[in-house]
Amino acid sequence: MKYDELKAMLAKEKKPQRHRHLEGDIQEACVKYFRYAYPNYIIFSVPNGGTRNSREAVQLKREGALAGVADLVVVIEGAVLFVEMKTKNNKQQESQKVFQKNVERLGHQYSVCHSLQEFQLAIERFIKDRFGI
Repeated sequence: MKYDELKAMLAKEKKPQRHRHLEGDIQEACVKYFRYAYPNYIIFSVPNGGTRNSREAVQLKREGALAGVADLVVVIEGAVLFVEMKTKNNKQQESQKVFQKNVERLGHQYSVCHSLQEFQLAIERFIKDRFGI
């Protein structure tokens, strides 16, 4: 699916007007694109952000929550890609940089994407790297 086609499809899905987080909008478009374009592969989000009270934060940490984990995880045959979504002006936090270094040290790929187009390119590179296409 081309970017223009996806943009038109998303425009048809009129959503109620409300304050939305731009990073979340970009991530939502990326997930929709991926699930449409690659239905046999897996993509899921890691709900690590947001505000929580201290009790919830402690419980999540006990359950394995880890600071800096990427927003999205993409799984294909024999490979995993971690994707951190950022708006145009946002930068990675230090914990995210540490997570990226650890992921890459373990042989996995990691990408920071600021738009649907960057995400599409990252996915294409990831698949080409894995399958040598």
